[in-house]
Amino acid sequence: MLMLTPTAIEVVRSITSADGTPFDAGLRISMTGGAKTLRLAVTATPGEYDRVLDVEGSRIFLDQRAAAFLDDRVLDTGVDPNGEDGFVFTQQSRT
Repeated sequence: MLMLTPTAIEVVRSITSADGTPFDAGLRISMTGGAKTLRLAVTATPGEYDRVLDVEGSRIFLDQRAAAFLDDRVLDTGVDPNGEDGFVFTQQSRT
């Protein structure tokens, strides 16, 4: 199952509770097209078949394909080569 770092939990909670965002909003992660391209968007409700993760008040909605693809990943935050903040996915460590 997708895991979240404490930093990611806080960021998701922050963006899904911004002014004007519905009370039960979450970060929806879906896969688009045939490629493994992820789309992230704040939505009011999960899709009909989405897996819902509620981690310390941070709500994530995963469509079926994204849930399968991200099953062994960790959601974290990071900075891209242009200096922009964003989300990153890393492999879960096997211990």
